[in-house]
Amino acid sequence: FQEPMTATAAEPSRAARLLSALLYGACSLLLVLLNKTLLTAYGFPSPIVLGIGQMAATIMILYVAKLNKIIHFPDFDKKIPVKLFPLPLLYVGNHLSGLSSTSKLSLPMFTVLRKFTIPLTLLLETVILGKQHSLGIVVSVFAIVLGAVVAAGSDLAFNLEGYVFVFLNDVFTAANGVYTKQKMDPKELGKYGVLFYNACFMIIPTFLISVSTGDLRQATEFNQWKNVLFIMQFLLSCFMGFLLMFATVLCSHYNSALTTAVVGAVKNVSVAYIGMLVGGDYIFSVLNFVGLNICMAGGLRYSFLTLGSQLKPNPAEEENESLPGDAKS
Repeated sequence: FQEPMTATAAEPSRAARLLSALLYGACSLLLVLLNKTLLTAYGFPSPIVLGIGQMAATIMILYVAKLNKIIHFPDFDKKIPVKLFPLPLLYVGNHLSGLSSTSKLSLPMFTVLRKFTIPLTLLLETVILGKQHSLGIVVSVFAIVLGAVVAAGSDLAFNLEGYVFVFLNDVFTAANGVYTKQKMDPKELGKYGVLFYNACFMIIPTFLISVSTGDLRQATEFNQWKNVLFIMQFLLSCFMGFLLMFATVLCSHYNSALTTAVVGAVKNVSVAYIGMLVGGDYIFSVLNFVGLNICMAGGLRYSFLTLGSQLKPNPAEEENESLPGDAKS
């Protein structure tokens, strides 16, 4: 968990890039399935309260880790809100829109529409970070969007509110990823400081929103609080929410916001096909299935292009690896 301290840590190894991407994909997959169970199978009526639980878990875990000197991030001062902006707003928007859209759409449609995060991330990286992307990646993005449009257009369980929430979730996710990458300077807040202060700044406003909208009242009146299995899954979701936030920041730290979005697309391949077999809310149609597969094929191609180029050994790394053997000979 400790921040990189050496000069070589500034250039992460291929193993660090790959493992951080795999951790993010696994955490994202598990959390989507877990939240879907809580919000749909159990009928938990309060996605905002679930988000508050995930924020509270993040604050407690990081604060205890800081007290025990496992991790380090700067103490609070009046400059921190300025350094973070607009991340807290994007953070809470991403959380709430994601939870709301999960509860209103079937898993396959949710994962298809989440693909729009990728072109949005590509666009924001070009505008905000000044990155340029190859033609192959742009073509892959077009395939992803085409598949998503075909699949969404044939959705027999059309839910306008769910579509609005998932589109907002795409915008918030893309912006959050790009701005997080921009603000993770170890000399400033570092990745743990970004996580901790985001959660601290937004948990109270989110709590007030839950009170004013009646979301908190619905949560307290929920009839499953004596169900041990439900409580265990609720607490696990809170912990997994923290773990996903940590894995997202770690993947963006070692790779890029775009790679994080790509890994999310690959993860969605598994979620979509699992959702066809479990969950009970997928309505089959030929166009939906064809669009889903076009979307997934574009996502996989995009993943291979992006991760493949990042995982190729660079000449400097190969030269450094060859020095010890040369010296021995």
